[in-house]
Amino acid sequence: MSVVLNRIDSPADLKKLSLKELNQLASEIRELIIDVTSRKGGHLAPSLGVVEMTIALHYVFNAPFDKILWDVGHQCYAHKILTGRRENFKQIRDYKGLSGFPKREESLYDVFGVGHSSTSLSAALGIAQGRDLRKENFYVVDVIGDGALTGGIALEALNYAGEIKTDLLVILNDNEMSIGHNIGGLPSYLAKLRTDPTYYRLKEDLEYVLERIPAIGKTMLRSAERIKDSLKYLLVSGMLFEELGFTYLGPVDGHSIPKLVALFREVKSVRGPVLLHVVTKKGKGYPPAEKKPCTFHGVGPFDKKTGEPLSGSKDRPTYSGVFGSALEEYAEEDPSIVAITAAMAVGTGLENFARRWPERFFDVGIAEQHAVTMAAGLAVEGFKPVAAIYSTFLQRAYDQLLHDVCLQKLPVVFAVDRAGLVGEDGETHNGLYDLAYLRNLPNLTLMAPADGRELKAMLKMALEMKCPAAIRYPRGPADRFLTEETSKLKPGKAQLLTKGRDLLILAVGSMVVPALKAHEILLKMKIESSVINPRFVQPLDKEMICCWAEKCGRVITVEEHILGGGFGSAILEMLADEGIQGVHLKRLGFISPYTGQGKRDFLLERHGLSAEKIADEAYRFCQVQEKVY
Repeated sequence: MSVVLNRIDSPADLKKLSLKELNQLASEIRELIIDVTSRKGGHLAPSLGVVEMTIALHYVFNAPFDKILWDVGHQCYAHKILTGRRENFKQIRDYKGLSGFPKREESLYDVFGVGHSSTSLSAALGIAQGRDLRKENFYVVDVIGDGALTGGIALEALNYAGEIKTDLLVILNDNEMSIGHNIGGLPSYLAKLRTDPTYYRLKEDLEYVLERIPAIGKTMLRSAERIKDSLKYLLVSGMLFEELGFTYLGPVDGHSIPKLVALFREVKSVRGPVLLHVVTKKGKGYPPAEKKPCTFHGVGPFDKKTGEPLSGSKDRPTYSGVFGSALEEYAEEDPSIVAITAAMAVGTGLENFARRWPERFFDVGIAEQHAVTMAAGLAVEGFKPVAAIYSTFLQRAYDQLLHDVCLQKLPVVFAVDRAGLVGEDGETHNGLYDLAYLRNLPNLTLMAPADGRELKAMLKMALEMKCPAAIRYPRGPADRFLTEETSKLKPGKAQLLTKGRDLLILAVGSMVVPALKAHEILLKMKIESSVINPRFVQPLDKEMICCWAEKCGRVITVEEHILGGGFGSAILEMLADEGIQGVHLKRLGFISPYTGQGKRDFLLERHGLSAEKIADEAYRFCQVQEKVY
């Protein structure tokens, strides 16, 4: 029963509570997060790890006047609950419900929209500089995880923050380091000493006096500085941040509300950028998540008592699983195959590869740009690198794709996972742009399998090619097999699945199965359609597609992708370039990148990409457009 939580409708209500009540509040928030996530899925372990920190932040600072930013946003559930969204939290990740990430249009308390890692420091610096330019007086607080600091943009922002010296509090949420090594009074004493304004006044006074001693003053000052720096290197673990220009504080127990409240209050008096190192436990308060924090980072529905996934959620093979198993099979025979991921070994299906061949597996952390260029370097040395990266995250390495891989025609294979809709994670994680940003890259072969069997065959082909190759495939089950014909897979060759003279349906990747179902529905409406599985988006099978486009006169393209620059656009360009005239074409896909979050099948239906909606659109298209012979 939520005795304290039911009284909290905004952060202002927190300030009326005692420290004892704050601890009770933490327990009630955890209970709510576990209950809702067990039914709906979501980012459980990260959010459980920052409950006390979130309470302390809103207890001390005055949001939304003070600006609190959350990197990535995996850990924002407690923040949402405390900022007027307690009742709506039961609909988190639902269509038209709360987003699973901070979202500016959702609340004034969500200062900056996120979903991708490592961006918050740059955003916080921009907000802080805007504040300074307007001569305003609010605090800017950025919460960033230790993993997010591997992102290049975060390191660039750290470097710049120390240069400009603006007031900024960066909270480093370290959920990997054990707090046991930091037990004792020394870290707390050093933190208190260094946040005490008296310390800074004494330091300045000492420097003033020493500088004015004739002959030996400057020498004494340099000696004092060396002694001070030596002691700091011996006693404090944050010298990297100090050298970058930050005042480093911590480590501090991230689950002690009294300690956090005291430190946050003291930090308010420190000028310039401050980095507070907070040690937390991912999954805190829920034993299954504490034991398996990676498993519970992002989960589907599970049994709240045992932590086990609900029946059926792990029974079917997924595209990621098919990819991982296939890569292991090929790597068994070919020792030159190596695998690369950017902090997504489990999500991309590479966990078992990493166990079997640790020397051939490279997890570079959240650093997609580095991953792509390192893969290029491995290719230069004669290896066959396979970089498995989610579509939405591969966007971050566009320059490296073009400049370091494709222009040099290096044989790197990109396994572009989570292409298309990802469902409840929403638009920041949807892979709706990869066809547009990949199909125009020079020397790149771009493939899209219609099922798991095709994915396996495409991976084998890609590993044998002497040029860059990308295979884009969706999240979800890969067991709806269409055909055994994968042995006939040839570069740039499409597959004719049905023959009909009324309409040509060109459906790419995940849309092939719905298109075949739409074909069956259309037969009942007396419309005979040809269905082609292109398999390749670059190069396109010009011969087959142009031939059937001229035969049918009406063409519909179907893609789980944004329409602008996507597969349909490629077909339009090809028909124009080949001089094909008198063909009517309609593109089906996403008109707007904003899809909201929700179940993938529901969103596909809503956006006209279910079999029934494709058939309805095709029927109307055939009624309006006269066939041209």
